Amino acid sequence: MQLTENHRAMLADVLKWRRDVRHFRRDPIDPDVLARLQKSMTFAPSVGNARPWRVIQVENPDLRAQIIANFEACNRAAAQAYADDEQADYLALKLAGLHEAPVHLAVFTDLSVDEGRGLGRQSMPETLSYSTVMAIYTLWLAARAENIGLGWVSILDPTAVAATLETPENWLFTGYLCLGHTASDSDTPLLHETGWQEDTAQDWQIR
Repeated sequence: MQLTENHRAMLADVLKWRRDVRHFRRDPIDPDVLARLQKSMTFAPSVGNARPWRVIQVENPDLRAQIIANFEACNRAAAQAYADDEQADYLALKLAGLHEAPVHLAVFTDLSVDEGRGLGRQSMPETLSYSTVMAIYTLWLAARAENIGLGWVSILDPTAVAATLETPENWLFTGYLCLGHTASDSDTPLLHETGWQEDTAQDWQIR
């Protein structure tokens, strides 16, 4: 299949409008849409076709409460890394949509997968985790194409997340995702809108 200028233009729109979302509406995601998003991850590239990602959809209110408590504790600790006059600005940032997002996904990497028989990861075993990140990004773009927002919550204690969800020891926590309809749309990153930071120059070298 030969892709056209229309395909390129639509992809450019999806890339431009993909944002790390923190502000969600509480209304649920249609199950058919969620099924399509789940399927989209199967198209992600993975080292040796290992497909090591393992996804837990967290619905239990008690488990969600533990994840939220984990985030809040880690967020308070992270604030201590900033100077006294910056801590209030940091804590004012909305860095997660855990309370509002209707869908929570905990994504892990299975480090013991047999698929691919180690092909492509003998010298770089970390490519298993990279593969899971690729699956997350594939889901992210597919979600945007469905007018669904996604926020990646990284201010968490991975060990505590694994304990909360009682995952196997060989599963490495990779990311916690919030999905839902966005409260508003913007093509400007939230940290830019708040004045926290601007983009740095892209480093693309030729040698």
